[in-house]
Amino acid sequence: MSVPDWLVAVQNYMKALQYNHTGTQFFEIKKSRPLCGLMETAREMIRESLPIKCLEAVILGIYLTNGLTSLERFPISFKTQFSGHCFHHVVLGVYCNGRYGSLGMSRRQDLMDKPLTHRTLGELVAEFESSYKRYQHTLKKVKIGLYVPHDPHVFQPIEWKHLVLNAARLGAQEMRKELEKHGRDMRMKILKSSSAQSPIKERSRGKSLSPRRRQSSPQRRFTQRRDKSPASVERKPPELSTLNDGYQIRI
Repeated sequence: MSVPDWLVAVQNYMKALQYNHTGTQFFEIKKSRPLCGLMETAREMIRESLPIKCLEAVILGIYLTNGLTSLERFPISFKTQFSGHCFHHVVLGVYCNGRYGSLGMSRRQDLMDKPLTHRTLGELVAEFESSYKRYQHTLKKVKIGLYVPHDPHVFQPIEWKHLVLNAARLGAQEMRKELEKHGRDMRMKILKSSSAQSPIKERSRGKSLSPRRRQSSPQRRFTQRRDKSPASVERKPPELSTLNDGYQIRI
């Protein structure tokens, strides 16, 4: 199945779950939570098959596209104003083979998924702005995140707002220029998450951050214990694979 066909299938699956109009959010989504924890919430959404809102759709969209390594995913958040009130919305931006699109859920059909046909990020955001204008909403802010890793076990939060644009202050031309620069930098892999430099946030399940210490430390530690405790002379030190297999990160 091609990438565009897979995106259509993912969007149809989310539409089958339906938008949550009840006013009660069935799944708790904390944006600061590590990606591996959010993927567990996505699996829960699939098990429960309950209606979802826009933020839950972004997490579910990430989970269902993790296997598409040629597809890049990143969050796009909108803040709009209507009749003196502010509204917030988020979709999952996607990029593949030089084209942008989106996945998501909304009360409005034209404020969620967009086909993978837009040539630039600025063009995609402009399409959303045009959709908002149909409902007399004024776009106030746009927040663009960074590419989400495809490894579901990454202990690193999603970067939700690496670029924040004030649409009320920037003109349409300046805003498009900033968006295109951000999109170009992401494609060139220049931008990195602010938390990517922390070793513990890149830790994967069953892997050690210090291979050299992993080979020598267990042997040395158990040798010292044999010398000090006569009762432990008959014991054999555990295999290294046993130590690694038992290591897990709990969220």
